[in-house]
This record gives sequence, structure tokens and C-alpha cells, in this order.
Amino acid sequence: MSAIDFSDPATIAVLADALTAAGVDGLEISGPGGQLRIVVSKEEGTQVALTGNAQPGLMAALSAIVKAPMAGRFCVLHPAAPVDVKKLPHEVSDKDVIGFIRIGSVLLPIAAGRCGLLTRLLAERDALVGFGEPLFEIEQQS
Repeated sequence: MSAIDFSDPATIAVLADALTAAGVDGLEISGPGGQLRIVVSKEEGTQVALTGNAQPGLMAALSAIVKAPMAGRFCVLHPAAPVDVKKLPHEVSDKDVIGFIRIGSVLLPIAAGRCGLLTRLLAERDALVGFGEPLFEIEQQS
């Protein structure tokens, strides 16, 4: 059995998602090469700290994917919003509404869920999206 590479951003992202899904507040792993600490907080989002063998791709692990809370049409803007929207990337707080899911005439707001830098739009505008489909990427600011 091979050792798990805790400096791999994909491994850290899987661990963070598993902790969140299980309702666990955090995890700390120490070894001779360094220490990994993941803290899951509803107020501040998931925070990752890695000391020791940090690799350059670690910033990918410090990003979060905002997923669709239900199926519907993905709207980046409220229909009544002015045309001059903020361009990506831009800062968001955990309570900022960053998009909507439209079902008929009902709009379900999508909150950022964490503070950081909204960097990417992962779904096409006005696309039909399913539950859990990736919509946005938010990077933690250091």
C-alpha cells in the first residue's frame, strides 16, 4: 500500500469535501515531512494549512467550488440587475449572492458560502444544470 500524498491539491480537496459532508469540523495530520490541517467552518468556509513539503499547485486546494443547490436554469445575474456587472476575478464575502437558479418564474439565490476571490464561472450562462453541478470557483485569499 502506498502512502497518501498530502501535498497533492486533489487529495486535499477530496478530504475537505469528505469532512464537510460528514459534518466533521477539521482534521490534522502530522508526519516527518510536514503537517496538514483542514478546518471546516460554516462562517469562514474550509481553511487549509500545509507546512513542510508544500508544492506550487497547493493554491488549487485552497479554492472551493460552489455547486448548484438544485436543478434549474443557471443565471449569473438577476433579471433586473444593471448590465455593468463586476468582472472576474473579484472579491466576495460568504453571504454575497453570486448567481441564481431559475425554475419557471422562481429565482433561488446562490450564496458564495465563503470569503475569497471569485475567479471562474464553471457553467454556461442560462444552461440547464443539475443538482451538485459546479457553477463557480472561489479561491481563498492569503
